[in-house]
Amino acid sequence: MILIGIGGNLASPVGDPMTTGKAALARLGVVGVACLACSPWYESTPVPPSDQPWFINAVAQVSTALGPAELLAALHGVEDEFGRQRAVANAARTLDFDLLAYGDLVREEPPLLPHPRLHQRAFVLLPLRDLVPAWRHPVFGLTPAELIERLPPGADLGAIVRNAQIARPRPPIEL
Repeated sequence: MILIGIGGNLASPVGDPMTTGKAALARLGVVGVACLACSPWYESTPVPPSDQPWFINAVAQVSTALGPAELLAALHGVEDEFGRQRAVANAARTLDFDLLAYGDLVREEPPLLPHPRLHQRAFVLLPLRDLVPAWRHPVFGLTPAELIERLPPGADLGAIVRNAQIARPRPPIEL
């Protein structure tokens, strides 16, 4: 099972971050990557905390004949097509793809697998739990729900909202 994370918090030439994420998933087919399933979309605060706009995040299960390094290069190519800039670490971005897991493969050289911070990120674990609840982390042997239970007390799960399109604040209704 190959799993990728999708995120973004800036508009791209095709639209808002959720529109961009969905368009980018569709674009993967052109580079030999088929999207088999996608989690619900979540809205989350930036990590590390900053005054950036909130992120839209999801996890997708994909299929490809590409190896891990080639897949990561293809993901980066699609990011570039959607206006991703890499000038500053943790900067706001139009699109962010992360290679989370490639089967049960464990790699200690780039691309590192599974993603080295996957188990620390609620914005990955919550959609992962929705998409593949029985999946087990190749190193820790734990499911997404078990990894969520082990998040540190400071993990702000309350700042993550499922179904981001619906959950955004709306202006008050005038009567």
